[in-house]
Formats: sequence, C-alpha cells, structure tokens
Amino acid sequence: MQKVGVVGDAIGGQDVLSSLVRLFPGVEFKCLKPAWPESLGGDFDILIVGVSATNAGEVDEACRRLQATSPQCQVVIALRDADVNTTRLLSRAGAADILPTPVTDAALALSLERLLVREASQPKPGEQRGEVVAFLKAGGGVGATTLAVQAAAILAARRKGEVCVADLDLQFGAAALYLDLNEAVTVTDVLASGGGLADTPFVHALGTHRSGARILAAPHDLTPLDSLTAPLADALIGGLRRNFALTLVDLPSVWTAWTNQVLQSADRIVLVTQLSVPHVHLAKRQLDVMRIQRLADHPTLLVCNAVSADQQAALTLKAAERALGRSFDIVVPEDRRTVLAATNQGVEISAVRTGTKVEQAVSLLADRVAGTIGAVEPSRRFGLWRR
Repeated sequence: MQKVGVVGDAIGGQDVLSSLVRLFPGVEFKCLKPAWPESLGGDFDILIVGVSATNAGEVDEACRRLQATSPQCQVVIALRDADVNTTRLLSRAGAADILPTPVTDAALALSLERLLVREASQPKPGEQRGEVVAFLKAGGGVGATTLAVQAAAILAARRKGEVCVADLDLQFGAAALYLDLNEAVTVTDVLASGGGLADTPFVHALGTHRSGARILAAPHDLTPLDSLTAPLADALIGGLRRNFALTLVDLPSVWTAWTNQVLQSADRIVLVTQLSVPHVHLAKRQLDVMRIQRLADHPTLLVCNAVSADQQAALTLKAAERALGRSFDIVVPEDRRTVLAATNQGVEISAVRTGTKVEQAVSLLADRVAGTIGAVEPSRRFGLWRR
C-alpha cells in the first residue's frame, strides 16, 4: 500500500485529510509532527509539507531537506505567499509538485493522483497517441460548444475508445453545463495542481457524462486568456492525447499564441458558423487567419449550424459558399426546441427525441471528427438538406 505523510497543517486540517482518505481508499495517509522529519528513509511514497515563501530561513531549510530526501519519496510543497522565484528554487531543489495556498481539494487530488500513478501512466514504447480535434467559432453564439459536446456523447456511447471534451474557452466556456457536470474539474484546477501536465491522469480525474464522455471544464470565473501559454497548452494537449482516444477541444473565437498552438497541433479543425451575412464574414476572416498561420492545408471541416428555411430565404447556402470560397462540409438544420431541451437537461439529443434531422446531422459530424475511433460508414458530405 502506498503511503502519504502530511506534515502539520500543510493542507489545511483534518477535514481535507478525511476527504483525501475517501478519494484514495487504497492509500495510507498519516499526519506527522509540525516539523519536517529529518530522515524519511523508505517510510513514505509522498510527503506533503507547508513552506512560507516570505520566510527565507524556512525556504533554505526546505531546499536542504529536499536535496537530502530519499529519491523514493516525492515531496509536495504547499507554498504560502507563493512567488515565481521561490517556486523555481524549490522545483530545482527537487520538489515533485508545488501548490500555492490555499490549496483547493481538486488541485491537491489531481497532484496526488498524478504522482501516485506516474509510473503506471507513462506511455509505453510504440503506444499510439489519441487524436485531437479543435472546434473554432466564427464569432460567439454559433453553437460550436453544443456540436462538440453532442458529438462527444455520440462517440463515447459507441464504446470504441475514451472520448473527452476539453473546454478551453477560458472566459465564456459552458461545455460542462451542457452535460450537467457543474462540479467537473476545470482547466484552472489542472493548472493549479502543479507541473507535469503531460503526466496528469485525466482519464481518472475528469468528470464523466452518462454517455461515457469525459469533460475538462472551463474555469468557473472569468479568467484572463494569458493564463494559458503556448508551452502549457502544448503540455495539456499532450496529456490529453495520452489519456484519450479522441479529444474535442472547444476554443474561444479569438486568436492567441496558445490557441494557435492548439490549432497547429490538432489532427483536424472544425470551423462552425451560421447562415447570416455577419457570420459568413467572420468565418471568412477565420479562414483568412488560418491561411496566414499556414493552416490552410490542415484538414478542416466547415460546418453551417442551425440553418432554417427563413435564413435560406434571406441568404442561400450557395451564396454563402461563394463568399467563403469553399463549400460547407456539413449543414445542421435548426431545431431549437430539441437542442435547447437537450442542453437544459444535460443529455444527448436522442434522449429528447429520436430520429430528428438535427440528431442525424450531428451524428454525421461525429462520424467526420471520429478519425480512427469508430466512424460509421458510409460517410456523407453534407447535412440532411440543402436548398
């Protein structure tokens, strides 16, 4: 049995410790004296210690202890008044993870999970990595999130591989709400859990929808877009690839260094727009930026979502395609009542009504994004109807 030692009140008291015991029934947790043990030997697999960044003597002592600690024991530092310099110093001294206080339950659980299963979760030589599909919006409100979560639910239900939705719309993401997983682990929880994103055991940590789809939720609070960087995004995508056969990444409509990195590393891109003059112009702008960023030859599906007869009367699909310089790959018909009911209930469209045209169109989209994990043949190019 693996053992975790907690020094003093490093994690905030007995309630947090009791919560960890429930989360990790196969691990033995032990409270230690307030002082960091001078010698650990092979007593513990993980040691959690509190350190104050404003106390130079305490930081120096922590560095000394880290360097003297047995390699078999991984040390997690709960760092009070954290700053960049102290974090780097402790990391270089050998800390396995550094968690700024107050440490959230989710961040601590993710950190422990990663360290406890690190050896088992390392990719094997020749192990195939999963695929990543990035969903890009032509402006807000086009329904890209709905399409991503519904496609993920369809594919997960086929049980041909683990499927995840990663909501990286840091400011207005709502994928977890669409799947009724309000308490799902968020991107900020993952970032707060410390380094080693590529080693995070997402398949064990993330919330699971009834279809089997996993969700990495957007932050609960509005979060600056620069909270993610290109290296962090790259590490995050690497970890998701290792854990899931397919990851659908819901991106914001804006361009940053890290969103560009995600698009560059994606196996396929889904650009979602709607049938209106403003949305067609925004979609054209996104295609132009993709060309500038050398993504023009990247496998890209162009989806026109929620198309109604009234919209077609004002702007035909053919006219929109001429303006865009390319054809739509999939056209999803408007069915506001069915889609809204599925969103409000956090269920698949088929759970509200079966056999609808919108369900068939979303199933077609799922086939096209599925890659190697179980697309249904024969595949078709367009949605259910065109005028």
